[in-house]
Amino acid sequence: MSKLGRFFKGGGSSKGRGAPSPQEALSRLRETEEMLGKKQVYLENRIQRELALARMHGKQNKRAALQALRRKKRLERQLTQVDGTLSTVEFQREALENSHTNAEVLRNMGLAARAMKAIHEDMDLNKIDDLMQEVTEQQDVAQEISDAFSQRIGLDDGFDEDELMAELEELEQEELNKKMTNVRLPDVPSTSRPAQPDSMPGRRPGAATSAQRPRPASSRRAEEDDEGMKQLAAWAS
Repeated sequence: MSKLGRFFKGGGSSKGRGAPSPQEALSRLRETEEMLGKKQVYLENRIQRELALARMHGKQNKRAALQALRRKKRLERQLTQVDGTLSTVEFQREALENSHTNAEVLRNMGLAARAMKAIHEDMDLNKIDDLMQEVTEQQDVAQEISDAFSQRIGLDDGFDEDELMAELEELEQEELNKKMTNVRLPDVPSTSRPAQPDSMPGRRPGAATSAQRPRPASSRRAEEDDEGMKQLAAWAS
């Protein structure tokens, strides 16, 4: 018995035992597609064979050539019918697969809906509102506690800020004065120079010029003070 006969026989028997499952129907349709595909290959080979016979006989045996062409035409008609049947079977299989997928999706969505309903049965909106309000209150209390802990204790002690700054400046000035008294100034070398002969004409020997005259004591003291301040600044930096 051919596969097509078994398919129709199985389909008739399935009516007595109820509708087949989607998996069983898809399996039968795939078997039918396989059978029709093999039939296509067989018909195509027969058509090529009859065409070769018609060419072989040609003018030598016109009757045999015409018979081969008639068989080729019948086989081509059968091949066209098989192509149409195969397209119909493929379309039905795809439609069945889509229907099966939609049914599975619908069943799973129904299961999810029932599960959500079972979860929400134990929930009360009023209880949820009360719970959220309580959570908000506790968060506010926790924030107030954190703010209380973070506040500085004794921030306002009653002292004047200007007086404190003035006292601090006095302490800094005293410390600076102590450092200045402890600084040892370097010895100043003697500014006297030996007398040099005057090479300028018209000037008497032994006459002191302005560059050879000794500097006054006030200038030497000012230079010493400047040198001491430079050393103090270098030490402080």
